[in-house]
Amino acid sequence: MARDPYLELGVPRSASQDEIRKAFRKLAKQFHPDANPGDNTAEEKFKRVSAAFDIVGDADKRKKFDRGEMDADGREQHPGYGGGSPFGPGGASGGRYRPGPGSPGFEGVDINDILGDMFGQRGPGGQGGGRAGFGFGNGGRGADLRAHLDIDLEEAIRGGKKRIAFSDGRTLDVNIPKGAQDGQTLRLKGQGSAGRAGPGDALIELGIKPHPLYRREGEVLHMDLPVSVPDAVLGGKIDAPTPDGMVTLTVPRGSNSGAQLRLKGRGFIGPKGQRGDLLARLVVTLPDAVDPQLEKFAEAWRKERPYSPKRR
Repeated sequence: MARDPYLELGVPRSASQDEIRKAFRKLAKQFHPDANPGDNTAEEKFKRVSAAFDIVGDADKRKKFDRGEMDADGREQHPGYGGGSPFGPGGASGGRYRPGPGSPGFEGVDINDILGDMFGQRGPGGQGGGRAGFGFGNGGRGADLRAHLDIDLEEAIRGGKKRIAFSDGRTLDVNIPKGAQDGQTLRLKGQGSAGRAGPGDALIELGIKPHPLYRREGEVLHMDLPVSVPDAVLGGKIDAPTPDGMVTLTVPRGSNSGAQLRLKGRGFIGPKGQRGDLLARLVVTLPDAVDPQLEKFAEAWRKERPYSPKRR
């Protein structure tokens, strides 16, 4: 037989809804599985206070319970037919807690914020590349699992699949949408923990890793592109990397370091699906070992045609 929800939460029957919410938040922080890993007693206590709050934390259900029209297991009773709350008028009932039909969940409480001051928006184990931690159940529904998944910039642009491992030993292939954004949360229905009213969801927060080549400003990407002296002086075609693969660029004759070439539609994808550009900044580069002929040319040039670049 379920215990009186008021006693379970440690509040008097005259408590206000705000007092009930505060009591639940305090107990949820104290007994949540994330705060007590491996402690079955704490987990059972968390389930009991959650079930109690599902009844008296909802104003309509609380009224029904106080009138004896709902028992401590969340089942509606019909006075005159052997029903009624064991803690109000009408008698007793047995069994474990089950949410009543149409249960709206926990009224006035953001369950995902209960441990915010302890673990942030992700439970322990939900940090880093693809490990998931516990979330919160909702009225008998299984707990949501939260995870953080790091992806490459190219994966964010093109989309694809990425495998993530959950703390319960399961692995799951996550479909990364094309144009995924940093901080975006993917909801995977039914992939959370099992519960009496069905499984919870898996909430996967995406993070885009820094790229060794590209610098991102919104949907515009920037990169430095090395160019040889002959190609800079005479112009020519060179291969350049992009998130979509290698492309061929035409370097204008007489190009200098700092000049930019714009590759339209080769940048990042913005929140509205628009594709930005890639700006390639030319960097005139000498070989590691300077060619003797180039040295002679430079010596002659310095003697015959002195040149001093502008220094700002």
